[in-house]
Amino acid sequence: AATIDGPPVRVLRGQCDPLTTPRPYGPLRDIAAAAGVTVWDRGAEVVLAEICDEVVSALVTEPTVLVVEDLHWVDAATVEVLRFIARRSASLHLSLIVTYRDLEVGPQHPARPLLGDLARLENGAALHFDALSVDGVATLLGPECRKDAPRVHELTGGNPFFVIEVCSNPGRPLPSSIRDALLDRAAGLSPDDLRLLQLAALSPERLDDELLRELQVDLPALTRLEATGLLVAEGAGLSYRHELARQAVASTIPTAGEPHLHALMLDALERSGHGEPALLTHHAVGAIDKERAFTYACAAADDAARSGAHGEAVAFFEIALRHQSRDDPAVRAELLFRLAFEQYLTSHLSEGMETVRATFELWQRADNGAGLAAAYDLFSMFCYYAGDRHEAETYADRAAQLAAEAGLTVPHGAARATRGFLNYLRGELDLARACAFEAAAAAEDADERMLRVRADLIAALAELAADDEAARSRVLDVIAEARAGGWDELASTGWSQLSVLDVEHRRLGLAAEVLDESIPFTVRRDIPICRHWQTAVRSRIHLEHGQWDSALDDADDVIRTDGMEVARLWPYLISGIVPVRRGDDADVDALLDRAWKLAESIDEPIRRLSALAVLAEVMWTRDVPDPRVIEHATADLARLGDAPGAHWAAGELAVWLRRLGLLQEVPAGLAAPHEASLSGRHRVAATWWQEHAHIFLAALCLTDSDDPEDLREGLAQLESLGAYGSLTRLASLLPAAEIVGSGS
Repeated sequence: AATIDGPPVRVLRGQCDPLTTPRPYGPLRDIAAAAGVTVWDRGAEVVLAEICDEVVSALVTEPTVLVVEDLHWVDAATVEVLRFIARRSASLHLSLIVTYRDLEVGPQHPARPLLGDLARLENGAALHFDALSVDGVATLLGPECRKDAPRVHELTGGNPFFVIEVCSNPGRPLPSSIRDALLDRAAGLSPDDLRLLQLAALSPERLDDELLRELQVDLPALTRLEATGLLVAEGAGLSYRHELARQAVASTIPTAGEPHLHALMLDALERSGHGEPALLTHHAVGAIDKERAFTYACAAADDAARSGAHGEAVAFFEIALRHQSRDDPAVRAELLFRLAFEQYLTSHLSEGMETVRATFELWQRADNGAGLAAAYDLFSMFCYYAGDRHEAETYADRAAQLAAEAGLTVPHGAARATRGFLNYLRGELDLARACAFEAAAAAEDADERMLRVRADLIAALAELAADDEAARSRVLDVIAEARAGGWDELASTGWSQLSVLDVEHRRLGLAAEVLDESIPFTVRRDIPICRHWQTAVRSRIHLEHGQWDSALDDADDVIRTDGMEVARLWPYLISGIVPVRRGDDADVDALLDRAWKLAESIDEPIRRLSALAVLAEVMWTRDVPDPRVIEHATADLARLGDAPGAHWAAGELAVWLRRLGLLQEVPAGLAAPHEASLSGRHRVAATWWQEHAHIFLAALCLTDSDDPEDLREGLAQLESLGAYGSLTRLASLLPAAEIVGSGS
């Protein structure tokens, strides 16, 4: 405890570890015993909400300084808990201090969301420590060695730790490297003491007292080790003063000696009973112990996936697969299956597809119908997200048939849920409901709660797509249930689809509210594939609001980053239509071609009609015929315009076809502002769009009007948006007197 102008203040210190794959909640587990946090002692099913609640409950018991060292090595799960704590720090009587090397925390680093939260705290502060100047080095060296300051500064880069290492032996010759300065402190150790120092160097975390006893480190040895100044006693254990000191000692270990030392550490950790799977994996791999590396990597992967650290889960599953020694096709298939799902979550969809495809033959060798059906089912969803509806439907049906023939209730229900989801996306809402009903019945029979929640989500989305606005609250309830169950991807999928339906039905404010909650969730829970989809939806909201630069930024992010091809439809369209509207569209044809091919591949009425509406606008603005519009638009409007939920997309296409002179017949049941436009009530349509913040569409409706006042207002709005491509086209259509009279 420390005293800060008052009663004692508890100081808790956790350390992020330089493991190749970090252990979930590593620094929080370090402080668990001292803080009275027991959540990890209650078994493997603990969820994030429980961890956040218990950690906060432990911190409110007394004034506390919580220090988290080396945040540049932090895991995603710890970040989420620290964000939860940071937002409540003022009411907790808590000071949260994090240290990190800023050069190692890039834009995509897991710690970035936390650092953003801390920057926004009213009582937060950031301290940046620059390297020492030559004068600063001279001050540390003292008058006797001041003349060496330039050389020491060059050698150390002004790093205060290195300077102190050099200064600690002023009577010795200046070392030729920092490594020499550090290792000089261990020069007088016996071989046994050096071995202990090397053992400690192989451990990326503190050696606690129980582990030291297992390593047979007695008090005299501890005293000698601590006397080197390389190690420091802290709490109930021993650790290196600095990571660079650990690296320097580790460099003295012969390559052939590392496995032996790792094996000693692994045995001691197992005997102490305190080793966590990530740490045990680290030492088992170092010990070249395939059996234990496989076992602990599997456990660490489970731990990471459950903690929302999906990138770490991928790494641990890959370690497990590399160290599987027994030829057991079912075990390998299960590992590959789980790896595929984690690869998908972390936006490595193509790798996930190849991984799950590799399980097909293994499940067949193992004569495991349930595993094969599940693999077909997962592959089905991957195919859809990759933009191939035909393959997606084929594999979903194959999974259902295989499961039905084998009498496998849950795999059959899961496959029918997938088919229902695909039906919903295509607007085949009756089929979607029927499939969801089958999935729910299977879930009820098998008491499979996650499948039941998934079936409920599909049914609620189908109702909302059919314009049952009461279903929106049901969708939100199902999302909340998925979150409570710890099914992050299912919850995020619900948000993704809800935001899309809100945008399609022009509830832009509600869509933005959904994304304000869901996108940070995808960051906290390390689900970049869902963030990819939701960023695409946000780009369209920006487009509709006339925030074209923001729309292009989001669209470009979705197109450039790994993710799902199906999410790129609107980003392709946005990246094409905004330059056309601005009159700077030289390089957009390839993007529009990709959008149309994707719309054809996924073959969904709303997306197909929307893509044709954009192509029709491009055709109108450029005044250049587009064979795709001429060949498909009128026929598709007649064929698909009355599809459930398609009345907005159909209306937009119809309005553009009217402007092109290609509309043969006005479909029935279009959305209100489109009906107003097509019936000549342009001011009514424009007012609707203005009230719902669709600036560009409102302006165009006004330019459709015969009223000179409407025309002047519409042209002025287009000019304020920078829609010079649209204005140029209108100039070619309107009498010159009207353009001049408009003031544009």
